[in-house]
Amino acid sequence: MTAYLIRRLLLMIPTLFAIMVINFVVIHVAPGGPVEQIIAQLTGQGADITERVTRAGTGEATVRPDQTATSVGKYRGAQGLDPEFIKQLERQFGFDKPLHVRFFDMMKNYLTFDFGESFYRDRKVIDLVIDKMPVSISLGLWTTLLVYLICIPLGIAKATRDGSRFDVWTSVAIVIGTAIPSFLLAVFLLVLFAGGSYFDWFPLGGLVSENWHELSWPDRILDYFWHLALPITAMTIGGFATLTMLTKNSFLDQVHQQYVITARAKGLSERRVMYRHVFRNAMLIVIAGFPGAFVGVLFTGSLLIEIIFSLDGLGLLGFEAAFNRDYPVMFGTLYFFSLLGLIMNLIGDLMYTIIDPRIDFEAREV
Repeated sequence: MTAYLIRRLLLMIPTLFAIMVINFVVIHVAPGGPVEQIIAQLTGQGADITERVTRAGTGEATVRPDQTATSVGKYRGAQGLDPEFIKQLERQFGFDKPLHVRFFDMMKNYLTFDFGESFYRDRKVIDLVIDKMPVSISLGLWTTLLVYLICIPLGIAKATRDGSRFDVWTSVAIVIGTAIPSFLLAVFLLVLFAGGSYFDWFPLGGLVSENWHELSWPDRILDYFWHLALPITAMTIGGFATLTMLTKNSFLDQVHQQYVITARAKGLSERRVMYRHVFRNAMLIVIAGFPGAFVGVLFTGSLLIEIIFSLDGLGLLGFEAAFNRDYPVMFGTLYFFSLLGLIMNLIGDLMYTIIDPRIDFEAREV
């Protein structure tokens, strides 16, 4: 197992490097970078460009929109702007260096988790991530746990009652729940239970109340889950189908195996056969997929939920960074989350050996 772990850890280096190279090239080739956005603002509005440029870097923005017009062909829409002004923008954003030099400088800093500062927020990227992390971890962790706690017993019950009315009606309910988009359900819950036209039982947004620090610890916990109740419900409903059917099919596949037939022939009760012999083998793929499911919910499933419930998390941070072309935030979060995803995938593989010690990764080639 030690040799396998070392190989997997070493494999993360080229994998992470390839992810960063591809995204770095694609994002820089696409038009609409920070310099282009400021040029568009200058040529279109020309009102607050000085403030925007000053926030973009450490230098002083001394160039005014009424400077001598000169044709600048490197950026679209830059005609009529002073080339010195364009060079100043490039220096402040770090674009005065060749593309490959910028990339390797960035990766060198990322090795020490130095992600730089946001172009537009005047804060370090790592501080932004730490501030937004509690919201996304709360949504991802509790949603994943709730989905597993509901879907595994439900899948087992469906497998033991395959073809019954219970199986049919629960399948219908699961299909209906999956067909409803989580963001649409979120709006419905917000209108129904958060002071819309009906009930005022839950808060409109935020992870905790404004006076949370003044509350006792039991009240803090209740307040925390009070704020999370609606968004987690909206995210959980749509995640039932895949895991429930995977659990059911895993159990149905195992109950026809020879060892199950042998256990039944020995006179063991059906409950003991299902939960002592079948459960571990059937749950192997389900439980081992927990880390990957958590990462998926954490980084891809909460953007609209965060917007609807006014939760300032990583999904909203990433969306705003991509929209504004805030490169330090984009690449810093991409590096951090890609590394975390690779580590969680490794943990998922290790869980296979914990659940079933017969699995030996040493015999496999990476």
